[in-house]
Amino acid sequence: MNRKICVIGLGYIGLPTASLLANRGYQIHGVDVVQSTVDTINHGDIHIVEPDLHTFVKSAVNSGHLIADTKPTKADIFIIAVPTPFHKGFIPNINFVVNATKSIAPYIEDGNIIILESTSPVGTTHKIESILKNSGIDTSKIYISHCPERVLPGQIMRELVENDRIVGGLTKEATKKTIEFYKTFVKGEVIATNAKTAEMAKLTENSFRDVNIAFANELSILCDKFNIDVWELISLTNRHPRVNILKPSAGVGGHCIAVDPWFIVHASRGDAKIIKTAREVNNYKSRWVIEKIKNSSLEFEKKYNREAKIACMGLAFKPNIDDLRESPALYITEELISNGLDILAVEPNIKTFNKFNIVDYNIAIKEADIIVFLVAHREFKDLKITNDKEILDFCGVYKN
Repeated sequence: MNRKICVIGLGYIGLPTASLLANRGYQIHGVDVVQSTVDTINHGDIHIVEPDLHTFVKSAVNSGHLIADTKPTKADIFIIAVPTPFHKGFIPNINFVVNATKSIAPYIEDGNIIILESTSPVGTTHKIESILKNSGIDTSKIYISHCPERVLPGQIMRELVENDRIVGGLTKEATKKTIEFYKTFVKGEVIATNAKTAEMAKLTENSFRDVNIAFANELSILCDKFNIDVWELISLTNRHPRVNILKPSAGVGGHCIAVDPWFIVHASRGDAKIIKTAREVNNYKSRWVIEKIKNSSLEFEKKYNREAKIACMGLAFKPNIDDLRESPALYITEELISNGLDILAVEPNIKTFNKFNIVDYNIAIKEADIIVFLVAHREFKDLKITNDKEILDFCGVYKN
């Protein structure tokens, strides 16, 4: 069995994957371009918040099965798990994948398996093959596949094992060998397809969710206009056996749902109409929230003849994590600060932030005049807030 694995990228997917595999007996050489991340991991610590991850990393490092470095090494299997953001104008940016592929090229040998886990535009796996060919590698003697990650932040360590996986190789033999590897640690079904279909499957999953969230967010805007409680409305509507409306939010964030649909839109040349509209609705929801908060601030100032102190409760893109990537809550908070409002920024999963101070949520709810719930963190449930505070709940976490 192939025992040595080189994992490129030690972020929210790469580090959990590396630590899980190390605890399954594989020898893992993890690579990250940030020296402080490498140093943290080699001390058995973690630089991100994810339940159970610290236990896995500490055990993996102490056993000697996980070593972090800034450079790759020779291995049997290479896993690329780097970010795939977009350029200005929502144009896909696969520079990290390209650079990761170039970095491992000098270490690749015949018989190696190269796996792209990063969520990527259709055709990226073929791009990896082209890069390796241009580096002088005979790609007919290696096995290149795409196996997109499908995990939920906050449940990554469990879902890496339990969730079904899709494997699309550039050849049938690549698919077969990659599936054999994933079956050594995945309890879910590992399903074979081709590379382009695997790439499109992940984009489709996240676009589907984005469209459904957009419906809920648009509904919340309409309910506000009609003076209807959207949470009650959704609860009642979902009693229909074939209706399941999601919860509205302050927008959509994270590296997946807020990004991946644009990959389809960009490649569709105008045919991804619903997907594009959903993205626009969810982006608009964040701007709508900003206007609601600003209007409440103005009303407070007119009434009390002083500036309102506003608590922005939550900065992460979803509950109970520290991930700020594409976070609508962070965007909203930064915009309010840039507009000169007096903001108390609250994020219980982050101790410090380089742009502004983080305030303890207990202090914030005492000092603030207006309390704005942007993320449904567990700490915000069942808070006791005095009646003199104005509450704006955009995520359905506060109960009177």
